[in-house]
Amino acid sequence: MGWEGVNRRKFPRANYKCLVTVRRKSGTETFTTQTQNIGPGGICIVLPERLDIFSNVDLVITFVDGVPPLKCGGSVVWTVKSSDPRKAKINCYDTGIEFVNFSEESASRLKKLVEDLSGKQGAE
Repeated sequence: MGWEGVNRRKFPRANYKCLVTVRRKSGTETFTTQTQNIGPGGICIVLPERLDIFSNVDLVITFVDGVPPLKCGGSVVWTVKSSDPRKAKINCYDTGIEFVNFSEESASRLKKLVEDLSGKQGAE
């Protein structure tokens, strides 16, 4: 799938950096990274290895503004080797993860955050 398919999303995304801890449900390995972007339906992150499509993960999303972290499940929906030349010497994979088992309260918090951020980004 090319990037044009990735950008046809059901939910808007905001370029907002927050810390994300990802753990495969099928193992104990944990990755800590930052979001590339985030939206009410999912996130894009960069990982040091490729995760299988449809693999299930546990997520902890920690925001920089001190609000309580969000914890939820996720399902990998796409992954591509990063084309960023600054990362050419190391394996990096841009990874799209859709939120699953997301509480209504968490979904509402995230939707408001993305709307607030989108408004600020549009005003720049």
